[in-house]
Amino acid sequence: QVQLVESGGGLVQPGGSLRLSCAASGTTFSVRTMGWFRQAPGKQREFIASIFNNFRVHYADSVQGRFTISRDNAKNTLYLEMNSLKPEDTAVYYCWALPSDWGQGTQVTVSF
Repeated sequence: QVQLVESGGGLVQPGGSLRLSCAASGTTFSVRTMGWFRQAPGKQREFIASIFNNFRVHYADSVQGRFTISRDNAKNTLYLEMNSLKPEDTAVYYCWALPSDWGQGTQVTVSF
């Protein structure tokens, strides 16, 4: 059974940074396309970024240049480095493994 456990969320001021982690178990992590989605209150869940290997990385336009997705296959861990955070980045962030495995989510709040 696949388990995805996110960590690293919290409260940060605008312009600040956070690093999210997603620890995976119960799957052959290295062959899975992984990604991050987020869901703000009253909005649909939206795609943020995905990664298969270092040459197959995709970002949503809204985070391009500010967020960086990476993975450590030796640690079965996915990361999302978030810089220059804005209030509109406030959401629950979910780890995802293709096609349809999800973590429980971690809250990110960007506010003074």
